[in-house]
Amino acid sequence: MISKKTRRGLVKADRRFAYLVEICGDIDVPLREAHFESLISSIIGQQLSGKVATVIWQRLVTFLKKRVTPKNVMAADTEALRGLGISYKKVEYIKNIAGAVLDKSLDLDNLAKYSDEEIIEQLTRIKGVGRWTAEMFLIFSLGREDVYSLGDGGLTRAVRNLYGMEKEPTKAQLAEISSRWSPYRTAASLYLWRSLDRDIAACIESGKIK
Repeated sequence: MISKKTRRGLVKADRRFAYLVEICGDIDVPLREAHFESLISSIIGQQLSGKVATVIWQRLVTFLKKRVTPKNVMAADTEALRGLGISYKKVEYIKNIAGAVLDKSLDLDNLAKYSDEEIIEQLTRIKGVGRWTAEMFLIFSLGREDVYSLGDGGLTRAVRNLYGMEKEPTKAQLAEISSRWSPYRTAASLYLWRSLDRDIAACIESGKIK
């Protein structure tokens, strides 16, 4: 749950969020405490719609009899996983993660003691885990409060809408804009994602946000 203090801090940092905070209210994002499952789910969901990603994830859960563990993923037949709708590349990537956990080169249980950048560095050593996946892990698994993903297409569209930009902002522009929201960049991200809701986006387009 985004706290009142965080909401006030975000609005103070950027008044454009005042309307979003007002109409969206509280945003509750339950943390994914099963860290291995969270990473595997993120890989599966890359470049897929939420609905398709959910269907494929549920197939995997059923296939592994609700035990999505490193050992079970490593033991799973590649063709069987491909048959669930997981591409060969993604099969390779999820097995890379499973292997890293099993050989202890990745210690998911102790990641929380590291800084955001240290966690990103550890995760992105694994082939298939990019910075975006690591940033989503920081937000939705570890609950880090100051994360904004420059590579997230949805956030880029939302910033463009919020600021009424004619063109999609560059990463340099996004870095400059999002720096204003620190240390509340995770809250900003959550409100920006929510702003892509059709009804809210229509309100933004109508000029209610100045």
